[in-house]
Amino acid sequence: MALTRISPTEAHVRWDRRQARPTVIRLADRELRVNAVDRVRDETAAYPAERGPRVTFLLETDRGQASLVFDARRRRWFVEALDPAA
Repeated sequence: MALTRISPTEAHVRWDRRQARPTVIRLADRELRVNAVDRVRDETAAYPAERGPRVTFLLETDRGQASLVFDARRRRWFVEALDPAA
């Protein structure tokens, strides 16, 4: 299924240092287990000054796809898009 954009929702992310990827995403009342990382978009080298550097992960979770963003300026994780099944 296609990803559906949502308003950015703050998330708590558990990170696996050995694999250098997120393993669990918790947002509101949901917990998504990450199965694989499909793509990574790193904007830390070139970014608009007002927005700050970001890294975007397109993930396969146990409930479908998700778009997870790390906002380095605010040092927070956000989910910006979800599979409607998630």
